[in-house]
Amino acid sequence: MHLTPQSQAVMLLTVSLGSSDSARAKALSKTEWLRFAQWLKDNGQQPADLLKGDVGSLLAGWTDSTVTATRVRALLERGAALGFALERWERAGLWVLTRSDPEYPERLKQRLRGDSPPVLFGCGNRALLNGGGVAVVGSRDAAEEDLSFTRTLGRTTAGQGYAIVSGGARGVDRTAMLGALETEGTAIGVLAENLIRSVASSEWRKYIGSGDLVLVTPFNPEARFNVGNAMARNRYIYCLSDAAIVVTSAANKGGTWNGAIENLKNAWVPLWTRQGDAAGAGNSALVKRGARWLPNELRPFNALLE
Repeated sequence: MHLTPQSQAVMLLTVSLGSSDSARAKALSKTEWLRFAQWLKDNGQQPADLLKGDVGSLLAGWTDSTVTATRVRALLERGAALGFALERWERAGLWVLTRSDPEYPERLKQRLRGDSPPVLFGCGNRALLNGGGVAVVGSRDAAEEDLSFTRTLGRTTAGQGYAIVSGGARGVDRTAMLGALETEGTAIGVLAENLIRSVASSEWRKYIGSGDLVLVTPFNPEARFNVGNAMARNRYIYCLSDAAIVVTSAANKGGTWNGAIENLKNAWVPLWTRQGDAAGAGNSALVKRGARWLPNELRPFNALLE
């Protein structure tokens, strides 16, 4: 896996490498990275410069309580660990995009600006990341009636030429994506955990091979599940899409609810939610917050994008 010096520096500074990390070499958070990257830019430097010059001299004038020159130096010294990780990831068929790469999704840059993830790991047709689509989200433990609705929704969306954007988790996410893929549509999956394991799954592998699917994550592709990552990735699902549909949501709690509320507050994309007796308790509450009821008749589907 070939990386430009710029991408290598960004990864060394922002990606957790697991056991090779230490207390003094903790990867920069998005907030810390934004602060540091902005300072470099304001001072006529770029991350790649740190790989070929004396860090202490280059950072003269930089003062920060958490992003110290010592910490930056320790992160940059993880080159061997990053090299081994890149070999593993390349064997699994993964690729890497940083914000400086031309294929990095423009929607993330435009909607999240500096809060867009500095690195994306992925597998599959990366061109899909800039094609938009319809986000479909909902509970992992959705009832069969919800899943039947979701499957039809995925097929209908694909039939009208739109990709499904979702999180790849069991329940609504996976059902929506498979509904589209099984009818020769396309899908974008934004994962919160273990990208390597997902791309090896027979459930996704054939669609990756056909070019109809891309799976991405802003987290280490070997990371285990944690609630924080699952909550954080919701914004990327919305921001990669053109409109979003909540199939079922609890009220005032859970990842589906929190992601929908964040989208409503930021007005990233129009938000629709399923109506009817089978809809979750949170669906009505979302409408009160600014979401719109999804029409029972889904054609023409482009009306949802307005």
